[in-house]
Amino acid sequence: MSSNINGQIQQENQSAIYNVLAIGFVGGAAASFIGIIAHYVNFMGFSPKFILTSWSNMAWIDHWLGTVMTILLFGILSVGIAFIYYSLFKRMKSIFSGIFFGVVCWVLLVFVLKPMFADLPTISKMSSNTIITSVCIFILYGLFVGYSISYDHQEYLRQKNKAEKQSES
Repeated sequence: MSSNINGQIQQENQSAIYNVLAIGFVGGAAASFIGIIAHYVNFMGFSPKFILTSWSNMAWIDHWLGTVMTILLFGILSVGIAFIYYSLFKRMKSIFSGIFFGVVCWVLLVFVLKPMFADLPTISKMSSNTIITSVCIFILYGLFVGYSISYDHQEYLRQKNKAEKQSES
């Protein structure tokens, strides 16, 4: 019976990992897509394509393929960020932890990682619309990733407690 419970726990852990992968990818892809739209309608002074244009000046980046690659790249990078959230904050039940996480991600990008991205403007060169829009996108991103991961973890704990109560009786 113990091996059955261990197998079930291992399967649930794998399920949690797959959920974090999916949540991270969808969150990053959706946030970069929203950022591209925000740039297109002039809410932001920079495009999320800065991640590609900072490293290369190839012509395809300015076309649809650059948009698709940007969305995919942000999705892939977001998987790592989602695992960081999972390892640090999965037990948080408040939406404020996700909001805080999104703001921290924005601060890290704009102030710490800025030297890696030449096409990302400095905070002093960003308009107030750009700052507000980009912070809001990051807040939505952090809220999505944080709440989804925390909810998934709470459901895992609920199912685990339910299974333990059933095995006791």
